Amino acid sequence: MLHNVYLYGGQVTSWKNAHGEELLFVSSKASFRPPRAIRGGIPICFPQLKSTGSLEQYGFARNRIWSIDLDPPPSPSDISHKAFVDLILTHSEEDMKIWPHRYDCRLRVALGPTGDLMLTSRIRNTNTDGKSFTFRFAYQTYFFVTDISEVRVEGLETLDYLDNLKNGERFTEQEDAITFESEVDKVYLSTPTKIAILDHERKRTFELRKDGLPDAVVWNPWDKKAKSMADFGDNEYMHMLCVEAACVEEPITLKPGEEWKGRQEISAVPSSYCSEQLDPLRLLLRG
Repeated sequence: MLHNVYLYGGQVTSWKNAHGEELLFVSSKASFRPPRAIRGGIPICFPQLKSTGSLEQYGFARNRIWSIDLDPPPSPSDISHKAFVDLILTHSEEDMKIWPHRYDCRLRVALGPTGDLMLTSRIRNTNTDGKSFTFRFAYQTYFFVTDISEVRVEGLETLDYLDNLKNGERFTEQEDAITFESEVDKVYLSTPTKIAILDHERKRTFELRKDGLPDAVVWNPWDKKAKSMADFGDNEYMHMLCVEAACVEEPITLKPGEEWKGRQEISAVPSSYCSEQLDPLRLLLRG
């Protein structure tokens, strides 16, 4: 049996197509135990994306044990799900010492009828002291690619981005598509709802569709940084690319009782767009 969702981190770690090919990257050196986050799959970044104060980088959601959500909110699209699981993360006394807010963070991981992988997050402010809170969020999706030098990302051309390798300085993308020859760590702003990742070597295209997440992070550590990461193989950068549906530039603010909803859907199709569809029965969910 194949398990693809871990309660640790509420994290998807496997998504395969009808041919049994893995579509997500997980490092061979990944740790699946606290306190280190799982390197690969789709980590949930909440309530922040960078180290500030006592909060760890990318927040704490990816380092916590989630629970099965026994009382999920109703979803009108349930009928289209071939399989799904609902998870929930709530505040703990430990977390309130570093982020003093009460919240419910719900996650539905679902498979569509053609094998699309859908993640829907709902975050509610449950503070009883009348205080609002502000957060940032990202689905840090690690795509498996055959050869990063043969990959291009389309849909982000002409957009402004923040270059994290240049102290977050703002630039405008000049290329027709993003290609990779060295380390990349960019935050594209006010991005379209659809982004395409073309794996030329595999003749496969990933389509990423998102809602409620206006920005997109594109990251590959390349060789030098890969060698400095304990939970990442020296040459594994060649076979992965992070494209993250995110809310980075403008944080989200919720008053008590208010809820935010964000969604990401990804599909993998032959680059010719004419071959058979993915088979959702080949991927199983575990809570």
